[in-house]
Amino acid sequence: RDLVSLRTSLAQLPMLRAKLADSGSKPLTKISQEIDVLEDVGDLLERALVDDPPVSVREGGLIQSGYSSELDELRQSSTDGKQWIARLEQSERERTGIKSLKVGFNKVFGYYIEVTKANLGLVPPDYHRKQTLANAERYVTQELKEKETQVLGAHDRAVELEYELFVQVREKISQVSTRLLHTAHAVAALDALCSLAQVAVDRSYVCPQLAPSGQLVIEAGRHPVVEAMMAKARFVPNDVRLDQTSSQVLILTGPNMAGKSTYLRMVACVVLMAQIGSFVPADEAKIGLVDRIFTRVGASDDLGTGQSTFMVEMNEIMLALSQGTSRSLVIIDELGRGTSTYDGMALARAVAEHIHEQLGALTIFSTHYHELADLELTHKRVRNYRMEVLERGADVIFLYKVVRGKADKSYGIHVAKLAGLPLSVLKRAREILEELETAQAFKQTTLEGLIMEAAASSSSEQTTPEGAKRVLDELAQVDVNRLTPLEALNLISTWRALTDRK
Repeated sequence: RDLVSLRTSLAQLPMLRAKLADSGSKPLTKISQEIDVLEDVGDLLERALVDDPPVSVREGGLIQSGYSSELDELRQSSTDGKQWIARLEQSERERTGIKSLKVGFNKVFGYYIEVTKANLGLVPPDYHRKQTLANAERYVTQELKEKETQVLGAHDRAVELEYELFVQVREKISQVSTRLLHTAHAVAALDALCSLAQVAVDRSYVCPQLAPSGQLVIEAGRHPVVEAMMAKARFVPNDVRLDQTSSQVLILTGPNMAGKSTYLRMVACVVLMAQIGSFVPADEAKIGLVDRIFTRVGASDDLGTGQSTFMVEMNEIMLALSQGTSRSLVIIDELGRGTSTYDGMALARAVAEHIHEQLGALTIFSTHYHELADLELTHKRVRNYRMEVLERGADVIFLYKVVRGKADKSYGIHVAKLAGLPLSVLKRAREILEELETAQAFKQTTLEGLIMEAAASSSSEQTTPEGAKRVLDELAQVDVNRLTPLEALNLISTWRALTDRK
């Protein structure tokens, strides 16, 4: 069946090569020159194999009539014998006068003449008993034995010869495997190009422009897979602007289920499609060449090697930081969620700062650590974006739109409600959240008051707002449980210097 399918495919090659040669396209003309139409192979398969071969190659019925004279003679001998046997039943009925006489066959006893016991008195003397049944006797004649030998011998030899011929054909095909693979590679390249062209037409993709390295602009970009899976709803497109001068690192905040992950993956997919020469799902795209795309997405462990989810995340980040360059694209969808809040936040901020200061790669960093948005104040190539959310009373509507600015809520309880958690759990979660937010607000207000008060009393002059803010930022990051007394004294000395106007 594989060889018959190959024959069908080879029959299309002459037409395919002619169309490519007349296309007027240099790449397509080059592909046409790589296609060997393999006329000799197609002719061999056409002459040798039947159109609908059996499942097993050892059952016979594989080879076309006219391919082998020996096989044709065996088939004819078998056919003639079967026709003689078919006529035997009628002639024996007339000769013996036994109207119920039958000629049959089974694999154990071969061909036989069956006579019911009521007609045994009419059995002629040249019949030789072969088998006794409850209500009949089975006989054979010398002439029937000879025809049986002719029919079965010819059939068995024909099946054996067919397999031998098939093996010969198979060997001949294997000898031209290099030509077949070379043509298959060219046709596969054409198939890939046709698939990309077809999807570009069907889904209104655009041709991306090659931009200088370190620049990425996508107008109204769409995720190619998610868009195709949305039967009725319309995919909400979004813009992307990254460059090496003002928007190298994009910090994306916003609630769960609002579309952050889809946005990140959309950017990676569009860049990858542009890299392979495809049109892209957008209204306009200017994309520079990238050497690699590094991703830190999803949550999965590796039980086989004993790695936790957090360890897998760290390995992915390690690859990006150690192998990435300023011409890479880095996509980080959450980082540090598998450890304590302060550990995770510290790692996330350190990674973002390293990418900004050392690596220089274009980066989109999705996070629920809203504190990372403060990087825009201290790092000139960091920009904050958030997923737009519309609040209507206690309900939240996700607009799936990326806008400038930072988010101040994650709306986790709203998402839990969408998932169907019990109302009692949701109610208790809201109560706990209010308690935590109140405590945090009180703590922050108290810290600000203490610092401003201490700064005012430490000098006759007013404390600078910039110094006070920096003290606040650093104090918020301090883990007092790990500070040694000496480290604490050094920090206090540093903060006093910051709050004194020079």
